[in-house]
Amino acid sequence: MILKKTTLSFATSLLLSFLASPAGAATLSASVTENGKAQLGNAVVYAIPDAGLSAAEKNAGMKIVDQIDKEFVPRVSVIQTGASVEFPNHDKIRHHVYSFSPAKSFEIPLYKGTPADPIKFDQPGVVKLGCNIHDWMGANIFITDTPYFGISDANGNVVLRDLPAGNYKIFVWHPQQSTDTNSTAQQVALKDTGSQAVSFTVEKKKQWIPFRAPTSAGGGY
Repeated sequence: MILKKTTLSFATSLLLSFLASPAGAATLSASVTENGKAQLGNAVVYAIPDAGLSAAEKNAGMKIVDQIDKEFVPRVSVIQTGASVEFPNHDKIRHHVYSFSPAKSFEIPLYKGTPADPIKFDQPGVVKLGCNIHDWMGANIFITDTPYFGISDANGNVVLRDLPAGNYKIFVWHPQQSTDTNSTAQQVALKDTGSQAVSFTVEKKKQWIPFRAPTSAGGGY
């Protein structure tokens, strides 16, 4: 039998997709709500395997936290321990990026463009970013040992893919979370090529944000 070209192309695509995914990879979907009511975006959901991490899973990589229109973009990032972050400045003015957080304390003095050296984050924890020139500029970098993480979208949804089968503890973190991450953690067992769903409710605390004066185009808060 002779297969049509379109059939061969479809079969090839399926094969490539299968080969690209790790054997026995599972999927975890999570939904995050604020006080059980509204969907909550910018929440970090991460999975830590009970069996620990292998050397192959400790692949930190690189991240970018930009500066656009006198704001950090994105305002919430998540990286693996050991990853480096670049802080390009795409504004026409200078910024002075800093953090005094225990997980990483650093300063990048006034600059434009991209600093020569990225900053390496080698301890898990939360790093709060600021700018010495613009008080309203703020962002958070969440550093975790596991490579299995994601950030919820505006609808409070996030999907973690390609998790090896096994038992995991699932955590959620948000910059305004009023409780520690252990209080809402959940235990799940993921099977080969299976999928599972979890949901989290985050109690938020009030956050003070320095005033930003509006420009001629508006945009103050």
